[in-house]
Amino acid sequence: MKIKYDHSFELPRSIVWKYIKDENVLRNSLPGCSFFEERSTGNYLAEIGIHIGPIKDVFKLEIYTIEENSASSYRLHVKGKGNLGEINGNGALHIKEKQGGTHLSFLADAEITGALAFASKRILDGTTDTSLANFFQKMEKEIKKRIYLVKKRSR
Repeated sequence: MKIKYDHSFELPRSIVWKYIKDENVLRNSLPGCSFFEERSTGNYLAEIGIHIGPIKDVFKLEIYTIEENSASSYRLHVKGKGNLGEINGNGALHIKEKQGGTHLSFLADAEITGALAFASKRILDGTTDTSLANFFQKMEKEIKKRIYLVKKRSR
């Protein structure tokens, strides 16, 4: 399954880069996340509940940083298992300045097995787009909330 998603943040690239791998920001941004922990720098464990049409499951995920180019790109590998299948994939985030904000492009290639793989491509594509939109919108709100709290503490 190929995934492509673009998002524009109303924040400078340096701020987006600072928070994009923050454990707390990620935990609070991932839809259905019940557990999220950084095991070592750039390597995480997560537990995410999914709901795709009639399919509901909880996936335990391992997320590994493969490569990082400071403030511009980030490649990762995700593997996970639930009762109804497994997911194994690679993703890349590319971040660049764009008119006072930040443009993020996300590209991924994932292999899905088990009952989850039998969901129609149309359902998976629609759910993936919605989940990614929710994730990046929540992430932007989380980042703005953290910036506000830092400013408030420094007064």
